[in-house]
Amino acid sequence: MKKNRTIAGFMIGIFLVSLLWALFAGNSAISTKEIIQVLIGKGTSVQQTILFRVRIPRIVAAAFTGAALSVSGFLLQNSLNNVLASPGILGIHNGAGLFVLLYAWLFPYRYAGKGIAAFLGALLVTAVIYLLTTKTGISKTSVVLSGVAISALCLSGIDMIISLKPETVADRTAFSLGGFGSLNSTAVWMAVPVIVIVLFVSILTAPALDLMLLGDEVASGLGLSVRRYRILHITCAALLSGAAVSMCGIIGFVGLIVPNVVRLFYRGKSRGALLFVVLLGAEFLLICDTLGRVLFFPYELPCGLFLSLIGAPFLIWMLIRRRKRLGVK
Repeated sequence: MKKNRTIAGFMIGIFLVSLLWALFAGNSAISTKEIIQVLIGKGTSVQQTILFRVRIPRIVAAAFTGAALSVSGFLLQNSLNNVLASPGILGIHNGAGLFVLLYAWLFPYRYAGKGIAAFLGALLVTAVIYLLTTKTGISKTSVVLSGVAISALCLSGIDMIISLKPETVADRTAFSLGGFGSLNSTAVWMAVPVIVIVLFVSILTAPALDLMLLGDEVASGLGLSVRRYRILHITCAALLSGAAVSMCGIIGFVGLIVPNVVRLFYRGKSRGALLFVVLLGAEFLLICDTLGRVLFFPYELPCGLFLSLIGAPFLIWMLIRRRKRLGVK
């Protein structure tokens, strides 16, 4: 318990530092002194616009996207009993992205339904994965491979729409890699309340995950409606992934990396693990986004690029580490 509190305090400190870094780091259009002046109620209208309509919405989006994708991965991994499951690997991101572009194609310049479209796409892919797992009885490795195939199919649809209707997405690279450079503040303020509600539901129902880890038969014997809670958690995962995609495009590997890193140092119950996942996911994506803004200034790299560079080796490491469970010699 004392160790967990120490780790939590350390992570909260890193989160606060990453928030301040993200707030004060950036382009030369507004200096640190000018940011402080705006925060205390001074500053010009241009400086206020940069801070309150560009930088702060971007910080909010990065933090909530990181938390949402991390919890989405955690819920999928526990519900499907597969530590390699994540919204990116299983194709949920690409499903949400495909539906977002379809919506933008059919209803241009109407942002109100963007989040709903992302959720429907994420939910559809998640439902397919769930049916593959429960109805066909395929192995954990086959579930991951099926997700890769579905992801490739959705990505082909995304590329086709972008090729035929390039106006559906303002920045193809930012959308495909995931980034906050062309962030729409309307999408942020629509997605954040959804993420907050779903995170609350996920934490509230986390004890069911502890029972599900004992096996379906044991959990049912203890009075848990396994099917109901599994559907609930998978739906929550789809909602979180869809809300994230509606804000920043397709960002991969966050839902894979963060939950598995938390498992390396936390061995407690799922509710405590979820709180660590939320905190680590938020600060992780904040740091990646800020690095993308400052490393090659005045140019900006989508934070999804950093995550791809980190995530691919991490996935290989996970496969090696779990080789006995996956049946790989």
